[in-house]
Amino acid sequence: MPKDSRAENMTAAKLIFMGTPDYAVPSLDALLAADYSIAAVYCQPPRPAGRGKKPRASPVQRRAEAAGLKVRMPVSLKDAQQQQEFAALGADLCIVIAYGLILPQAVLDAPRLGCINAHASLLPRWRGAAPIQRAIMAGDGETGVSIMQMDAGLDTGPVLRRESTPIDATCDAGDLHDRLAEISGRLLVELADERCRGVAPTPVPQGEGASYAAKIDKAEARLDWRLKAPELARRVRALSPYPGAWFSHGAERIKLAQAAPSSYDSAEQPGTVLRADRLLLSQSGLLSGQSDLAVVCGGGTVLDLKRLQRAGKGVLDAAEFLRGHDLAAGEVLACPATN
Repeated sequence: MPKDSRAENMTAAKLIFMGTPDYAVPSLDALLAADYSIAAVYCQPPRPAGRGKKPRASPVQRRAEAAGLKVRMPVSLKDAQQQQEFAALGADLCIVIAYGLILPQAVLDAPRLGCINAHASLLPRWRGAAPIQRAIMAGDGETGVSIMQMDAGLDTGPVLRRESTPIDATCDAGDLHDRLAEISGRLLVELADERCRGVAPTPVPQGEGASYAAKIDKAEARLDWRLKAPELARRVRALSPYPGAWFSHGAERIKLAQAAPSSYDSAEQPGTVLRADRLLLSQSGLLSGQSDLAVVCGGGTVLDLKRLQRAGKGVLDAAEFLRGHDLAAGEVLACPATN
């Protein structure tokens, strides 16, 4: 399409953008860079944050206000007044990404071209709140972005476009978050362009095999050494950089920023600390110089602890961490209590 024709379509089209966290900001930026007219930005109201628990504006709110856009932050869209105000914007298309509220049918029906949503998974796998973390925890080899035509369900609408990306053995949630956020913005601009030109891909029903990505529970962040090392390594990656997987050493909580399963095994009980600077016996023989710090896990597996962080301190490599905090060889770290 000639550039001036595309510009005419974009100028004529009016969008509403709905999103809240930093994951949604690249999509808002992509639409702004494409010169779309955004009638309003909807995001969640400021939430208490930080030590002082003062209300903090969301990343999308801050970005939208910096761009001079109208920002609306309703607590709910269920009441008739909010729905009427949404419809009165006269939007052609609503774009939703990580907004945080279920949209009632009246809101879904208001834009002339409907509402489309970018979700960080290959639907129907990992519907719900934490698709990035759950994909890593499950050991999935790939994930991606699905753009769907929204309906009244939770991530159940037919898919308009999807793009996959690999999850390798070193990828953590932060890496995947940034990669998927960029893909989301690019795909949303492509779909918006098509919709505004009157071109629409055929929606494809999601089909069977849906799985639900439940919100991360605080209890999941504490490492249970009775689990096997590969599972714990995935959990560390899934919770990095936030909220961070952790374990207890005495009264102190220590975050584990990076870990990997060892090629060795051990007959010691789960939670036993192994040190490379000591002579350590295992079922595999003498272990020395293989890892600065490791812990025995379930099934005799061993987890190498590569990067750690004490409360209020920076992240350190294991060798540097041990110079300021002693985890003694043979010491047994506590496991969470079981119900």
